[in-house]
Amino acid sequence: MPKPYIALARPFTLLPPLLGIISGAICAWGSAHNPDPSRHLTASVVLTVVLGSLCASFLNAASNAINQIYDLEIDRINKPGRPLVTGELTLRQAWIFTWVTYALAIVPTWLVVVYPYTEWTQKLFAPLSAHECFWIYIAGMVFTFIYSAPAMGRTKRHAILANVTIAIPRGCLLKVAGWTMVASARHAEPWFIGGIFMFFLLGAASTKDFSDMKGDLAGGCHTLPIRFGVRRAAWMIAPFFVLPWLLMPVGVSLGVLTGNATFISVLGVALAIWGAYTVYLIVRNPDELTATENHPSWRHMYLMLMAAQIGFAIAYLV
Repeated sequence: MPKPYIALARPFTLLPPLLGIISGAICAWGSAHNPDPSRHLTASVVLTVVLGSLCASFLNAASNAINQIYDLEIDRINKPGRPLVTGELTLRQAWIFTWVTYALAIVPTWLVVVYPYTEWTQKLFAPLSAHECFWIYIAGMVFTFIYSAPAMGRTKRHAILANVTIAIPRGCLLKVAGWTMVASARHAEPWFIGGIFMFFLLGAASTKDFSDMKGDLAGGCHTLPIRFGVRRAAWMIAPFFVLPWLLMPVGVSLGVLTGNATFISVLGVALAIWGAYTVYLIVRNPDELTATENHPSWRHMYLMLMAAQIGFAIAYLV
């Protein structure tokens, strides 16, 4: 792929959703809701998860591209090195890339159907209700338009709604999509797990907004730090780095989470402590968030997210 298209896709952002999908699939495999009583790791299961993971990466690439299309004027201020700003790609080329990657993300997920549909022909002609993963990916695509496109609301312009339309697809639906590659999502467990990640991203998604205030303000996007001020916004997002992870031992005690109870509880407490440290980095001097593009709290947010994905996977394997 030519370098400008790689820059448009922003491949370094593809790892968290990839991990989320694989982690969700592993959680389903090790859960009490695995529909295959033998729990054999067949070629059908492995290929289904691989297919779904690739589709998640394509969906994220499409999301990154459409965001840059609609954020062109903002990026002239905040991200002057991006390919649409520099002229390395035209808007037409970016749109073609967007629709191609959306197609690569959505169409193959029709074949992501769980046990007892094990043959590809069975998956292709399975009942409509069996294609849960496909519909979740469709919903994820719709959310990318709602977030970026003015015709669909462009919730990016609104502080609270922007975080909601990031947190639902990238937190909750991502985890549930991974789950539907192995088991049905018609249980509380995948939604509870997805809800934890959604709760985290409701606040953590604002971490990057602090360094983008100049361009966002010029582009009419009233993010949390613009609407409420830097210091107040920093304290508003602080609880979301700690409280979501404490739901993990709660889920164990309620019997909702069926992975290794001890591991899940310890992981939840450890992530909450890590989150508290990240909060300290944020609130000790909130103005630092506006002075650097990659504040340490932003890196901790991404690392915490990936560590949680890996941790959940381990919890359902041990």
